[in-house]
Amino acid sequence: MADAASDGDIPAEIVNFTFPLPKLAEALLGKGPVRIVAIGSSSTAGRGDVVPYPHRLEMYLRVRYAEEQFPNLKIDVLNRGKGGEEAIEELVRFEADVFAENPSLVIWQVGTNAVFHNYRLDDVAAKIAEGLSLLRDKKMDVVLIDPQYVPAMLFDGKAEASERMVSLISDAAKVAKVNLFRRWALMRHWHVHNDIGFHRMFDPTDPDQLHQSDWSTLRFAQALRDAITRAPPAGA
Repeated sequence: MADAASDGDIPAEIVNFTFPLPKLAEALLGKGPVRIVAIGSSSTAGRGDVVPYPHRLEMYLRVRYAEEQFPNLKIDVLNRGKGGEEAIEELVRFEADVFAENPSLVIWQVGTNAVFHNYRLDDVAAKIAEGLSLLRDKKMDVVLIDPQYVPAMLFDGKAEASERMVSLISDAAKVAKVNLFRRWALMRHWHVHNDIGFHRMFDPTDPDQLHQSDWSTLRFAQALRDAITRAPPAGA
């Protein structure tokens, strides 16, 4: 079924996951609701009139799984985003906002504020690695999300730091053997290959040109849905 926002395509080679999501697959076959926790900063929490991606993802997953083989399935995507935070602050919230919910899948959006606020990137990468270790010890499926490709992350000398943060996040995902949703690469693809201007990709009410627009958030949520529902089968 085609999606409405088809002018920004979703290449499988960018969004497809490397690893299975066995805990999510197990939960899909169970009797109770499937619980997913989304933790991160304002990209997760939402801003202004832009509908946050976790709300959209919840709807898209319910519809997609109902179309396939789970017509009565209840999926809850709990939004635990908090504007202005980075991995350093989010680790402190893991016990109350993640572990207490006992989710099958944790989606952790990181890296944006590290670049935007000029954090020491190696310190942030160390906290990401620490957080991934904690999540893996809890036997939860994990998806990392890297930064958004927008002017605030590219101009005023930010491009090099952004690329390095993206690389550090990718390295952390590989070491921990968790999936990475490559938001940076996907949005860059829209801008470079689909000729979608930045004015459509960032929120026009944001003077910093940092936060995603409603359109790009919608499309991002659709791409994340595709990645989750197409994850390699457990045992692959």
